[in-house]
Amino acid sequence: MTERAAEKRVNRTKRLIRDTLTELMEEKGFEGVTVRDLTEKAQINRGTFYLHYRDKYDLLEQSEDEIIKGIVQLVNDIKPMEAVAFTSQGEPFPVIQKLFEYFQEHADFMKVILGPKGDPAFQVKLRELITQTFLQKIATEVNKEDMLVPVEFLTTYVSAAHVGVIQHWLETGMEKSPSEMTLILAKMTLLGPGYAAGLKT
Repeated sequence: MTERAAEKRVNRTKRLIRDTLTELMEEKGFEGVTVRDLTEKAQINRGTFYLHYRDKYDLLEQSEDEIIKGIVQLVNDIKPMEAVAFTSQGEPFPVIQKLFEYFQEHADFMKVILGPKGDPAFQVKLRELITQTFLQKIATEVNKEDMLVPVEFLTTYVSAAHVGVIQHWLETGMEKSPSEMTLILAKMTLLGPGYAAGLKT
């Protein structure tokens, strides 16, 4: 077996284990899941599981880190002023659309992990990632003297709102497309909730 083929096989196995964890968490919550549950449902032996993970906590941490890593790769390309230009023209900003497509691709896991039977720590990680990304973008593209509110309140508001919108979209079956969600989130974030509600002056 070539190195590339071996890597693909490992990735398939890890994805199978993560998908199985997702199903079991939806049924009984993370604390109720055992390694035996995982191996029986995934139809793998315990040796295969322990080849990749120390225990179920390591599995959860690695699974969450993989999702965060994928998000980081996408948000690094976000440029706030470009996003404003796209939104003003009624067009979805491509980077944010890719982000929603990524959420859609991993929807089952994200819905569970952000839900009541998931891991509250993941929501904190996601909010911190959004906060840090937003702070970095503001530092490079926005004149702080022009800001109408303290930056820490703005970043807290934006991170909490973004996670809430993502949760709601996942919980309601992703009825809106990634393109539609990009415009919805951008209008609320870049133009403001009041403007998005039709409260124009």
